[in-house]
Amino acid sequence: MIDPAIEPGAPDRDAVMRWRKAKRQQIIAQRSALSSDDRLRRAAAIARHLTDALGDVQGLTVGVYWPFRGEPNLRSWMQQIHAGGAQCALPVVVERHAPLLFRTWWPGAPMAPGTWNIPVPADGVGVQPDIVVAPVVGFDPACYRLGYGGGFYDRTLADMARKPLAIGVGFAMSAVATIHPLAHDIPMQFVVTENGRYPQCQASRPTFSAATSGR
Repeated sequence: MIDPAIEPGAPDRDAVMRWRKAKRQQIIAQRSALSSDDRLRRAAAIARHLTDALGDVQGLTVGVYWPFRGEPNLRSWMQQIHAGGAQCALPVVVERHAPLLFRTWWPGAPMAPGTWNIPVPADGVGVQPDIVVAPVVGFDPACYRLGYGGGFYDRTLADMARKPLAIGVGFAMSAVATIHPLAHDIPMQFVVTENGRYPQCQASRPTFSAATSGR
C-alpha cells in the first residue's frame, strides 16, 4: 500500500486534512486485518504495560473507552482496575462540537447505544477523570494523536480546568513520522503499545498557527 504524503507545494490545512484522512483509512485497514487472536494478544500486552506505567490507581477515576473499529480491547483491564479500587468512566458524545462527557462505568453496568452505536453507560454519572486513556488511530514521536477527525479528545482535554494524565494507546503499527500537528492538537503525555511505553515524547511545534488552523 502506498503511504500517503503531503502534496509538495501545498503546505496548508486542507493538505494536512487530506493526508490525515488517507492515513487514517490506511491504518484502520491494517489493524482490522489482524486476526482476532493477534489483536487480543496485543491488547493484553498493552494492558500489562499500562499497569506497569500507572502503578496503583486505587481511588483514582480512569477514563477509558469501549473498543471500536479494531481498537485494542481493554475491557478486561477495566475490570481489573475497578476490582483494585479505581473508578472507571467511559466517554459519551453529548453533541457534535462539544467536549466529551465521561460517565461512570462498572462491570455489569447497563449500557445503551451511543454515537456510531458505541455502547455507553446508561445509568452512570458524569465525572472528571484523573487519567484519560485515549485510543489512537495513529501517533507520532511527539505523542500527538491521530484520531477519527472529530476533535473530541482535543476539545475535551482543552476544556478541562484540572488537566488529567493523558495517555494514548494503540498498536505499534500505528506509529507515523508526524501527524502534522495543528494549533488545536493536544499531545498525550505518553503512548503505550504492545511493545511498551513509547519513548519519551518530544513536544513539537504545531505545523500551522491558530490563524491557519480554522479552529
